[in-house]
Amino acid sequence: MAEILGIGCTHYPPGIVPDAHHPWPLPFQLKSDPRIPERLRDPRNWPAPMRAEWGDDQGLSAHAPHRARLEAAFRDLRARIDAFAPDLVVIFGDDQYENFREECIPPFCVQAYADLACQPFHALGKLPNIWNEPNDKTFRFAGHREAAKRLATHALESGIDVAYAYAPRSPYGVGHAFANTLLFLDIDRTGFPYPVVPISVNAYGRRVISYRGGILERSKEIDPPSPAPARCFALGQAVARALRESPWRAVVIGSASWSHAFLCDKNAWIHPDRDADERLLAELRASDYRKWTELSTAWIDDCGEQEFLSWICLGGAMDEVGAKAEVTEWLDTWVFNAAKCFAVFRPA
Repeated sequence: MAEILGIGCTHYPPGIVPDAHHPWPLPFQLKSDPRIPERLRDPRNWPAPMRAEWGDDQGLSAHAPHRARLEAAFRDLRARIDAFAPDLVVIFGDDQYENFREECIPPFCVQAYADLACQPFHALGKLPNIWNEPNDKTFRFAGHREAAKRLATHALESGIDVAYAYAPRSPYGVGHAFANTLLFLDIDRTGFPYPVVPISVNAYGRRVISYRGGILERSKEIDPPSPAPARCFALGQAVARALRESPWRAVVIGSASWSHAFLCDKNAWIHPDRDADERLLAELRASDYRKWTELSTAWIDDCGEQEFLSWICLGGAMDEVGAKAEVTEWLDTWVFNAAKCFAVFRPA
């Protein structure tokens, strides 16, 4: 029976831009998002801990330790992956109007690519990245087509309707959830030698078209919902079963930050739902992933927890193999859009 190591992490997009450019969304939103009430554009009307994190430099001072902890957490995860020496890495991540667009938006898609080519810096424009690499640089990671086809086959035979793809729709390759995860896991640019199977989740659901991959609502069109949390959990279970019956040692990653401020209507789009995050964190620490099957799509949407669906897929896989969670880092925030959780899961 093949071994499986579980990993939970973020793929924080602003993290690839130096702090001096204030890449976190809030400064831009305060100037550009017409939905934010005028009184909340003034930090004096914010909760005290949010004002403290914002400081007098729009969060610049507070983000330095935030970034340092995030990067240290990724280095720790990379060391654990290297020690495990997997044959392949499976990543659950959201598709943010990248390969899921108007032509077809499935609930899930297993990407059976022979290799993963991507240009993760293409959206930065003239902004630099923290590695000082050209923004048109193409990165290449190995895929694992055989494993991807096995996972898709097992899911379909288990009654879970997943799509599969042999090539990306986007000219920039795999989506940011996968590209950024791999960039951060290779933060010291030593290479990432493990073949990767990305599995995309339509996490944005009702907002996948109206947001078009950005942080501002572009239209009022409401789309059909994302896959239900229980369905995400079931997919994770199916993936774990297929891997357990395979000849491969595998790392299974759920990659996402948690409640997103710009998706949280009830908080006027300026800070995440920290109460929802605390609830999910308590359930994670207790390894009570089955609680996540009781969540509704309406609750997910209300709390801005859309991207947490990737963690629910991971939770299903870890439940299937009886793995217990160890939270290795928790980066709470009011200002930097979303909390970031890092965790490792090993069978009991």
